Amino acid sequence: MSIVSWWPFGRVPEISANELAEALDHGDVQVLDVRTGVEFRRSHIPGARHLPITRFSPANLMQLGLDPRRPVVAICLTAHRSIPAVRKLAVLGFDARQLRGGMRAWWRHGGRCEGI
Repeated sequence: MSIVSWWPFGRVPEISANELAEALDHGDVQVLDVRTGVEFRRSHIPGARHLPITRFSPANLMQLGLDPRRPVVAICLTAHRSIPAVRKLAVLGFDARQLRGGMRAWWRHGGRCEGI
């Protein structure tokens, strides 16, 4: 992939916090949090898998055990780091999108969280 694929700019498929909450209630999506370890430990969506964007590689993604037949929602703080994550997941054959507005939108929505 080119360096352009790492840019946190441009458009990728998105899902709103409300749509994500409904999809989670039905078990319809997998969540991949691409923030740092500190950010993830402080607050994350229950059941989210964690892989910082700085560690993205096909090998590291495979270790997460994501199901390629189910949609994946990539999440960061403000929906910038998740843009390259969505691009990389799509190249690997995943139906991927980002959470519009990131975790800040999730918190405003009142979504469930775990953390310290």
